[in-house]
Order: sequence, then C-alpha cells, then structure tokens
Amino acid sequence: MEVSPDTLEWRDAYKLLIGSILPRPIAFVSTIDENGIANAAPFSFFTAICADPMLICFSPMRRGSDGAKKDTLLNIEKTKQFVINIVSENMAKQMNDCAVEFAPEVDELEVTGLTKEPSRVVKVPRIKESLVHLECELYQVLDFGDQAGAGSLVIGKVLNIHVKDELFHNGRVDTVKLQPIGRMAGNTYTNPLGKTFDIIRN
Repeated sequence: MEVSPDTLEWRDAYKLLIGSILPRPIAFVSTIDENGIANAAPFSFFTAICADPMLICFSPMRRGSDGAKKDTLLNIEKTKQFVINIVSENMAKQMNDCAVEFAPEVDELEVTGLTKEPSRVVKVPRIKESLVHLECELYQVLDFGDQAGAGSLVIGKVLNIHVKDELFHNGRVDTVKLQPIGRMAGNTYTNPLGKTFDIIRN
C-alpha cells in the first residue's frame, strides 16, 4: 500500500503519523502568560537536537477547530521562556487532564492538582511531581502554515536542569526510577521499560 500525503485530509494524515512514529516521548510544557497565569500542556512531537549548545524542540500543532495557535505557543512567543517537565507514570493522568483545551485564563496546574515549584533561572514554574525539569529560553520558532493541521517547531535552549537526587548517578539518569511513559496512537500510552534490550556498537 502507498499513500500520497497530498490526497489525505489533515486528520487522516495526523493519524498515519502518530500510528507510525512511536513510542513518542512527552514534553509536558509549562509556561506563563504576560499576567503570570500558568499554563501546562503535553506535546508528543518532542526530541533533543544537540548537546552544545544544549537544544531541544517540540511541535505544537494548530488548534484543529479553527487553526489558532495554542496557549503554550502564544505564551512562549511573548515571554521567551518555558519548562519541559518529563512525564513519569505516576503523573500520567494529571498530564492527560491538561491536554483539554482550557480557556487562557485558567491555570491548568491548579485545576488538575499539580504543584507549582519555582524555577531557578526562568520565571516559569516547574511541575513538582515531575522528576526531571529542563528550564529553557526560546531559541527559535519556525511556523509551517496557519491552518488547522499546521504547526510550529519550537526550539529551546536549556539553561538549567533539575534531576531528583535519587535518579542521578555518575552523570546518568536512572531510567528505571524515572519510569517515563511514551505516547502511542489514540488514547494509548506505553511504559518503554516493559521490555528492553541492549545492542553493542562495534
């Protein structure tokens, strides 16, 4: 079977992407607006770019209903700051609750019972329940269309990293203790530690 993306309605193209590129790590992004109201939302189009400079990126798609930018992107464009909170299994439900489209004046962290914790470098709060936080300043935004189904690539420069003491050993994060989750298609998530294997490079 072969499919030409040009023949697909954007929702069908989206389903093909999320059903093929998986499992996907989750960037649980906290931001604040110009009035200091906190926002938190998960994004599974997320990865690292490079180590020097330390850059990460995630992609917020445009709202499916009207093609508008999501609050996360609007806040980052205004304040130039955000925090990536890594999602462990213990906070999966609250992370998912934050995926609902709340009104801009609603603080998702308060509504979902998550705890705000001050960051060290940026003004944006961290999410205390997360075990790893990446404090970021905006490096670049690339926009790809302004219609429903379009999106942007947000590149952030990591300014400061928080890792819970019990996770950090000899410069490495203990993945077993982190218990990260990944996004599959639809409503399905995965714990990538269920089955792992090593391959040694020669």
